Amino acid sequence: MAELVVALDFQTGAEALDMARKLAGIAPWMKVGLELFVAEGPQIVRELKALGFKVFVDLKFLDIPNTVRGAVRSCVKSGADMLNIHAAGGVDMATIAIAARDEAAAELGLAEKPLLFAVTVLTSMQDTDNPILRGRPASEVVMELASASHAAGLDGVVCSGQEAARIKAACGAKFLCLTPGIRMPDPTAPSTNAPVDDQRRVMTPEAAVAAGSDYLVVGRPITRAPDHLGGPAAFARDVLRRMAQA
Repeated sequence: MAELVVALDFQTGAEALDMARKLAGIAPWMKVGLELFVAEGPQIVRELKALGFKVFVDLKFLDIPNTVRGAVRSCVKSGADMLNIHAAGGVDMATIAIAARDEAAAELGLAEKPLLFAVTVLTSMQDTDNPILRGRPASEVVMELASASHAAGLDGVVCSGQEAARIKAACGAKFLCLTPGIRMPDPTAPSTNAPVDDQRRVMTPEAAVAAGSDYLVVGRPITRAPDHLGGPAAFARDVLRRMAQA
């Protein structure tokens, strides 16, 4: 069954931990991204682990292979249960990242290795507005990067729910899809989605799970949920309910 990852996109550790406590016992995973990690460092990962969460450290490593090797090792040693690199870094970088993950996990005596994903095309990108795509459809570029990541031996990719079904068909059911860009249906306008902010290629929780996504990363729809409607805990439960129905 797909799992929920709540994105703690906050400026301070205090804010992030306050939100995490509100979701204790509801959401199994928390995501620490660039903003929070730069502000607080590895300590925020350890504090979330102490609260009982699994932690996805979302830093999207992309550099020369030796630098990525050191970054991956440090990330694993911080306590990350999941981390990611950019698929655009190529096979050599991916292979070294996998080896670094395995080495660090062995040194720590971990029973399970942290999951290592590759970012394909950010869900904020569309076909017409980004030179990285060079005028090609995002879905086409995603499939190329996903196939290369699978061949390199990574656990899965970060992708839109719109590409999950094709990735599963091409790479197999065990190749994992982690999907951001999740938005809830707008109850005031059933035929449309809620505001997507800076995300472009979005999906509802039900549609993403039905398409084959294994992990859903949800931030603002949960963390900015209004208190008069039950707050973050109520919205997290609603996301989980929708995921289970799919």
